[in-house]
Amino acid sequence: MKLLSVNFVLGVNCRLYREMKIQSDDILKALSTVEDPDLKRDLVTLNMVKDIVITEGKVSFTVVLTTPACPLKEKIRNDCEDAVRKEVGENVEIDIRMTSSVTSLRDNAPLLPGVKNIIAIASGKGGVGKSTVTTNLAVALAQSGAKVGLIDADIYGPSIPLMFNCEREQPEVKVINGKNIIVPLEQYGVKLISIGFLTPPESAVVWRGPMASSALKQFISDADWGELDYLLIDLPPGTSDIHLTLVQTVPVTGAVIVTTPQKVALADAMKGLSMFKQPQINVPVLGVIENMAYFTPDELPDNKYYIFGKDGGRNLAEKFGVPLLGQVPLVQSIRESGDSGLPAVLKEGITAVAFQNLAENLARQVAIRNATFTSTKKVELST
Repeated sequence: MKLLSVNFVLGVNCRLYREMKIQSDDILKALSTVEDPDLKRDLVTLNMVKDIVITEGKVSFTVVLTTPACPLKEKIRNDCEDAVRKEVGENVEIDIRMTSSVTSLRDNAPLLPGVKNIIAIASGKGGVGKSTVTTNLAVALAQSGAKVGLIDADIYGPSIPLMFNCEREQPEVKVINGKNIIVPLEQYGVKLISIGFLTPPESAVVWRGPMASSALKQFISDADWGELDYLLIDLPPGTSDIHLTLVQTVPVTGAVIVTTPQKVALADAMKGLSMFKQPQINVPVLGVIENMAYFTPDELPDNKYYIFGKDGGRNLAEKFGVPLLGQVPLVQSIRESGDSGLPAVLKEGITAVAFQNLAENLARQVAIRNATFTSTKKVELST
């Protein structure tokens, strides 16, 4: 009788082990039918499924997204649950944990080794709100859970200190291996460096091009950026020494072009976009942002007045075959936020939603770019 009991228990345990193994394989088989909407490949092939655990009446696993700012998180979760439910039935509890690991092609980079993606934010001309957009993008990405840094590369007209309400602060300097290293300031979850932190706010920076380029190189190589998912570079208007210095110093993941809808801005934005697409530079353009796309009064939030023209940024994106990341309305609160140093994305309203959507779309395009193209190389120019 005792021997029979032992054999029975062993038999049950072996059967449960076989069922558990089969169930694990079945879960993977089910999830191999779930496609990442952006990358157009299944989650199992993309190695996005981790830590499958099967207990009595319960299946749990982790889905590792390509960015914490993923706008399709709930769709992916629902698709996973539907696929597994079809395999295991309705009576099994399904626990799906969603986490993220931002993708990168910058393996073994000598400069900024802990930075996964370097993103240039550019415009053809001044006055289109590029720094405002960069500020709110950085904060929105940080709000999503990403590790974010921002370099104010507009050496002659730095505005990031004002927009982050830290224009009177100065970064610390520490010595590492006998070398002075700048410690970026941190505000609203974003690490910051700007020439505005190193000079009095009322003083003009009167430097020739090589000196400005040297400052940008120091912000890149002589600062302790640590681990970052995204490092945004707020470039000056136009196509200048600073732009060339950036692409010659580090491989840039991609560029974003900011414009307003009117023709005079679009003409210059087209030049900025074309610069990154030149064969000798060859930096992928992640998309176009149309700022001041329409005017919306606070008292009439559903009304849109196209005072600078309509869909200029959209038409530019379509012409060059790049995504339109979003359209940002012209509202008084954005100007007030910039002046007060409290970014609009931290407040409630249509502007916060617009910038959150921009951040999600940018994160998506970075993930698509990293899954589709090869790593960007440093630019080698003889002149």
